[in-house]
Amino acid sequence: MASSTFSSVSCLFKDELKILNRKKRNEGKVFVKCSMSSKAQKPQPEVRIGVLGASGYTGSEIVRLLANHPHFGITLMTADRKAGQPFSSVFPHLITQDLPELVAIKDADFSEVDAIFCCLPHGTTQEVIKALPKELKIVDLSADFRLQDPSEYEEWYGQAHRAVDLQKEAVYGLTEILRDEVKGARLVANPGCYPTSIQLPLVPLMKANLVQHGGIIIDSKSGVSGAGRGAKEANLYAEIAEGIYSYGITRHRHVPEIEQGLSEASKSKVTVSFTPHLMPMIRGMQSTIYVEMAPGVTTEDLHQHLKVFYKEEEFVRVLEKGVVPRTHNVRGSNYCHINVFPDRIQGRAIIVSVIDNLVKGASGQALQNLNVMMGFHESTGLLYQPLFP
Repeated sequence: MASSTFSSVSCLFKDELKILNRKKRNEGKVFVKCSMSSKAQKPQPEVRIGVLGASGYTGSEIVRLLANHPHFGITLMTADRKAGQPFSSVFPHLITQDLPELVAIKDADFSEVDAIFCCLPHGTTQEVIKALPKELKIVDLSADFRLQDPSEYEEWYGQAHRAVDLQKEAVYGLTEILRDEVKGARLVANPGCYPTSIQLPLVPLMKANLVQHGGIIIDSKSGVSGAGRGAKEANLYAEIAEGIYSYGITRHRHVPEIEQGLSEASKSKVTVSFTPHLMPMIRGMQSTIYVEMAPGVTTEDLHQHLKVFYKEEEFVRVLEKGVVPRTHNVRGSNYCHINVFPDRIQGRAIIVSVIDNLVKGASGQALQNLNVMMGFHESTGLLYQPLFP
C-alpha cells in the first residue's frame, strides 16, 4: 500500500478517535437548539431612517456612518435607477449591514419612517419634500433650501423655487454656528461642502470684527467625489488624473451661500472672490482663505479667538501654531482642521481649513444635525478613526 494511503487511513482513524472522545465527554449533558433567525431577533431602532437617493456618494456615506449609530436604523432606501436591487450590489463594501431593498420614490412607504436624509440632486428635492408626511424630520443635502431668498435661488440655479413656503421654514444647518436653531427644526438645509470649509473659520472672526469685510479671496480645492456619481466627460479619469482643473470661476453656485452666511455674521453685505478647483483625488477639501485683518489685529489674535470659540467643539480643531492642516488627516471623518498663518503682506492673514467633502461637507454634518434634531448627542455615530492615508 502506498505511503499516501497509509497517511489517509491514519488521519481518518485519528478523526474517529476525536469524535468518540467528544461523545464520551458529552454523555449526560442536555443541549438546547437555539434559533438564529436574524429577523426574529432584530430589534426595532429607536429612530427609523429613510435615505432618499441612497445610490449616490452622499447616500452611501449616510449608510456607512449609520452602521455605527446605536439609535438610528435604516428602514427605507430609494434609488430610482437601482430600484429592486439590494444595496450591497451597488456598494459591495457595505454588504455586512442588514438593509432594505432599494425602491423607487413613487413606491416608497413612509409609514415606517421617523426621519429622512434627502440625498437627491438640486431641483428635484423641493417637490419630493413638499409631498412628504408633515410629521417627518428631514435633513436635505441638496442646495434647494439653503438660500433664504427664492429669487437668488432662481438666479444661481436657473429655475424658480417650487416650495417657497418650505423655504421659509428651513433652517440652515451649520451645526457649530446654528445649533440652537437646528435643535427645534423640522427641515434642515445641510450646508454645501465649500461653504462649510469656509464659514467655520470665517464666521467667528467676522462676528468678532477681527477681519475686514472686503478683499476676501478664497482658493478651494476638492476631490472628484464632490462632483457627484453621475457619468460626466469632465470627470473621467483621463480628464482628471495628473492635473488640476479650475471651474465655476466667479459663477460657482456655492458663492451666494458663502456670502449669505458671511453677511449674516458681519451684519453687512459681504462679497468674496471664490475660485474652486478639482483635484485628482477621490475625497478631501482644502480652502485657503486670504483676509485683511482689522486695524491693530494680529494673526495671533485670530488664532486665539478661533481656539477659544471652538474649545468645547468635538469636530472643529484649531491646530497648534505652525501646523499645516492636511486633507489626509480628516479623511473619512467629520472633523474640520483649521490654522492661521501670517501673510508676507502687512496686515493680511492666510487661513487654511480642511474637511472631508463627503463627511463634514455632506453626510457627516447631516447626521450631526439629525442627532441634534432628535435629542441625541451630536457626535453619536461619528466618533471613529478616520481613513488614512
